[in-house]
Amino acid sequence: MPVWMSRVAIGIAIAVASVGIALINGFVPFTGYVLRKDESYGDGDRRTLDVYLPTTEARDRPIIVFFYGGSWQSGRKELYRFVGQAFAARGFVTIVPDYRVYPEVRYPEFLEDAAQSVGWVHSHAASLGGDPHRVFLIGHSAGAYIASMLAYDPTWLGKVGLDPKRDVSAMVGLAGPYDFLPLKDPTLMEIFGPAATRAATQPINYVSAGAPPAFLVAGTADNLVDPSNTTRLAKRLEAAGDTVQTAFYPGIGHIELLLSIAWPLRFRTPVLKDVDAYLAARLAAPTDESVREAAQ
Repeated sequence: MPVWMSRVAIGIAIAVASVGIALINGFVPFTGYVLRKDESYGDGDRRTLDVYLPTTEARDRPIIVFFYGGSWQSGRKELYRFVGQAFAARGFVTIVPDYRVYPEVRYPEFLEDAAQSVGWVHSHAASLGGDPHRVFLIGHSAGAYIASMLAYDPTWLGKVGLDPKRDVSAMVGLAGPYDFLPLKDPTLMEIFGPAATRAATQPINYVSAGAPPAFLVAGTADNLVDPSNTTRLAKRLEAAGDTVQTAFYPGIGHIELLLSIAWPLRFRTPVLKDVDAYLAARLAAPTDESVREAAQ
């Protein structure tokens, strides 16, 4: 695809996503959660997050941090009420952070913001009724890239005193770009720096034994992020001995995969049911600490 066509495709996808999400949110129930808006995790209006708290009484709830996409160039947390509602209604304390995007920043500053938001979640978990030992990172598109980089490269969470192998219970990637070199789009070239150093920006190159378990999801009709990204990352995780599951939805495109989390479109894919089932299985799995306690 010529460079100008790829730029147009990205622009159209972002515009379609924004319009589609705004329409979908009009159908999303205002039940199942209490919203705490604009909590600050750092300086500036792009370093805030929204918290969706389940309305049922409970303590030590599992926590989801959801990173949205937008080609590292756009996005607003307010658009993702349908995600917050979907998971909060299922008992998860759900966090949707904003993070700085291009042209204000380039790689790796959006990763630093994302890590800072996860650090805020860990330090505030108790006051939110959440369990800092059960934190799941979920992302769509560029957000899946962010979630996977936090999960596999310890540099970023290490900056806030966390270790992904200890402090991330699992990573769920929806239509993620994990291995997307070489770049052809001039804007992405600017975002990810010189060609000689771009290999260091790819999540697949940080996979190691002991990585957090992963559930990787893609639509086979995704024309924006090649589904082979998901296949290649899964194979690399398997080769390292890590736990990974995949799901591919026939005929489903990039934006449709995300929007089918929302109530009006859940008939299109079982992605919400599948992610919920995956997280339930991870929550039921014995932790290293529980195994040690049982052995004593």
